[in-house]
Amino acid sequence: MNPAQHGAAVAAETARFVAVVKAADLTTPVPSCPGWTLADLTRHTGQVHRWFTDLLRRRIQQPPTSREVDLRLPEQPDDYPDWLSESAAEAAEMFTSTDPDAPMWAWGPDQHARFWIRRMLFETLVHRTDAELALGRTPHIDRALAADGIDEFLTNLPFASPFAPLTAELRGPDRTVRFSCTDGDDDWLVRLRPDGFALVTDTTEAGTTEARTADATVRGTAADLLLLLYGRLDRDSDAFHLEGDPDLLAHWFVHSAF
Repeated sequence: MNPAQHGAAVAAETARFVAVVKAADLTTPVPSCPGWTLADLTRHTGQVHRWFTDLLRRRIQQPPTSREVDLRLPEQPDDYPDWLSESAAEAAEMFTSTDPDAPMWAWGPDQHARFWIRRMLFETLVHRTDAELALGRTPHIDRALAADGIDEFLTNLPFASPFAPLTAELRGPDRTVRFSCTDGDDDWLVRLRPDGFALVTDTTEAGTTEARTADATVRGTAADLLLLLYGRLDRDSDAFHLEGDPDLLAHWFVHSAF
């Protein structure tokens, strides 16, 4: 997917999110976000939109020293869904006026404006699924979108330790974990080294057969793998087929919480 597609998907995912919560009791607990209600989930997603939009507006070149931004948050939670729609509309305007290739600071390896557009998309998508799960619904995620989300997650995870400190413990003596789609040809190999971990790519290890061999493998649909990586599904679910070292998989999932 490209940045234009990411921007369009932000709008589509937000619209789906708003449709879900507008028809719901906003005091409903969200089990996948312990301690939160649908109101909290909606407020958080709107805050993310406004914060990322502000970063894009300022084209920041250094890590921000403050997260303060004018949220214009409504006093009544019942107004949060419309406020979230307004947040997405402001983001869409910023996407239109922003060169996605513009250099920007980002906490991940892609130091361009496009990083924040893609990151906003998957923040929104995952929280849309949180809202649906809270209401007992089965979320639907487009396969291509899910695959892109898996790639985004695994690419950025090695850089997430400032706010996900357990990821610093994802180390190993040259051990590999593979995530493989059962509804397509996509798969991802992560290599754990004594000094850290990273997603294996054709450029990092030439795409060799040896590089594609894993010590542990998780197989499932792209949508289920995405929700698994974000902790919204359990690896012991019937949705997944596990192969290889169970201790390595346990180590991964204990320390990869985002």
